[in-house]
Amino acid sequence: MSTDQSEEFAVQTEPWGELRDGRPVQLFTLNSAAGVRVQLTEYGARLVRVQTLGRAGVPGDVTLGHDTLAPYLIPEQAPYFGAAVGRYGNRIAQGRFVLDDVTYQLATNNPPNHLHGGPGGFDAVLWSGTPFEESGRRGVVFRYLSPDGEEGYPGALDVTVRYALTDAGTLSFEVQATATRPTPVNITNHAYWNLADGGAGSVAKQHLEVAADRYLPIDETSIPLGEALPVAGTPFDFQVAKPIGRDLDAPDPQFRHTGGYDHHFVLTGGPSEVQGGLRLAATLLDPASGRQMQLWTTEPGLQVYSGNFLDGQIVGRGGARYQKGSAVCLEPQHAPDSPNRPAFPSVILRPGEVYKTRSEWRFTAL
Repeated sequence: MSTDQSEEFAVQTEPWGELRDGRPVQLFTLNSAAGVRVQLTEYGARLVRVQTLGRAGVPGDVTLGHDTLAPYLIPEQAPYFGAAVGRYGNRIAQGRFVLDDVTYQLATNNPPNHLHGGPGGFDAVLWSGTPFEESGRRGVVFRYLSPDGEEGYPGALDVTVRYALTDAGTLSFEVQATATRPTPVNITNHAYWNLADGGAGSVAKQHLEVAADRYLPIDETSIPLGEALPVAGTPFDFQVAKPIGRDLDAPDPQFRHTGGYDHHFVLTGGPSEVQGGLRLAATLLDPASGRQMQLWTTEPGLQVYSGNFLDGQIVGRGGARYQKGSAVCLEPQHAPDSPNRPAFPSVILRPGEVYKTRSEWRFTAL
């Protein structure tokens, strides 16, 4: 990259407001030669905005969000928009788990269950952000030290979240953490994607393919019922790309409580050494604009959420009212309620170990 290009694509840092206690919050802007533009903030270590090019070369928003900090401070106005969620992304039944013969009780902020680390989870804290620039990419490293007992979790957790944007337009999300005591950890990103218009309309006609032949059926509180079942012959079969809304009206009892997709898919295939330990989890395509996004991850599963609980009460970027189905969340992670399920892959991080997870969003136009 030439010196002029380096200056053009340098990370931009600017003040973005203050928390209620007066602490300042920074906003970071990343640009790439591929026309991908990303904004990040220290509040929640979150993606604020992602813009990509369509087949006509026109940039457009592909995520839900707000232009200012203030709405993000009101949970009802930004339900995890773009945030790093944890310590435990997704739900823990009854907010309770037993670890090394000790019972821990967490907040039941999604009654009767615990959700996304609790009301004071990673999405609702101020991280320390440091921009960086390397050959061919630039980004921000966010760090947060979660104290012992925060939100009821045992042990202090030292966490770094690293976002990086390459010249080719790939955006990565990489997390590392260490703990002082055994503790469950399951950190993911909670961006809401709409490749057509950033959430002004619906994702029903956007095509989704998920590399999963099994999914976890859930009870009326969104806790897994038991073993994963085949997706074949059900509305949960995305092994071949199909419009997200095609089967939402199917008389499947799984939609009775969720009003759509809010389920964990078990990814097929092992991580590829060629792809740096990543596996292809999902592909999202907007046929109208040609915008396509591939999601690659080291995680064993993917939570697919079709924006069922958006109800038009949130006014987002550009004055758009985010309605039911205006976005889809694709969250790489371990399964819900894993701390209570010995048969599921372990999510327990112990002292001396390093928690690692990495995902990439690869943007192209067809």
